[in-house]
Amino acid sequence: MTAKTIIFDFGGVLVDWNPRYLYKKIFSSETEMEWFLSNVCTPEWNQAMDAGKPFAEGIAELCQLFPGFKEQISAFYERWPEMLGGEITSGVRVLSELKAGGYRLYGLTNWSAETIPLAYSRFGFFQKLDGIVVSGEEKVIKPDPEIFRILLKRYHLKPEDCIFIDDNHENVTVANELSIDSIHFTDPDNLSDELRKRGVLS
Repeated sequence: MTAKTIIFDFGGVLVDWNPRYLYKKIFSSETEMEWFLSNVCTPEWNQAMDAGKPFAEGIAELCQLFPGFKEQISAFYERWPEMLGGEITSGVRVLSELKAGGYRLYGLTNWSAETIPLAYSRFGFFQKLDGIVVSGEEKVIKPDPEIFRILLKRYHLKPEDCIFIDDNHENVTVANELSIDSIHFTDPDNLSDELRKRGVLS
């Protein structure tokens, strides 16, 4: 039975977000930038904001720990839009094809509640989605199964009717465990092939 509903992750599938787009303007060398992103504004630190922590709180804590980097730390929020590289054309193309084909489309993303409105205002394709669940608003992040359950319950979706697309293998694994057929997004050709195998794209 062909799935009726497709669930998209955002970052890495539809949106090209990378803090390096900003910090390459701030640091004079790649080595300095990578040290900062590995030791100060780390992925783990940013994940706390995706889980609902206010940026003001997260930034204040880091500025206490690294007082010599207050300006660079503050830029993570103050200049956040500069981390957006644009839409991922291949992913958005697939989304548009699915919309035209009459599929129901949803978003499930790890994203700060404070910055997701900036992404909404930047990219028109969000309007094609029938519903979105944002981790920062729910205060729970993938791969926690609870955020998948929130999406299913809120929009009255049956797991067996859905296909989930994400670039994070751990998220895909958890979705599969919840009986949601899932595709690990690695490249656009792979995504199209996997959807065709499922009878979704011609």
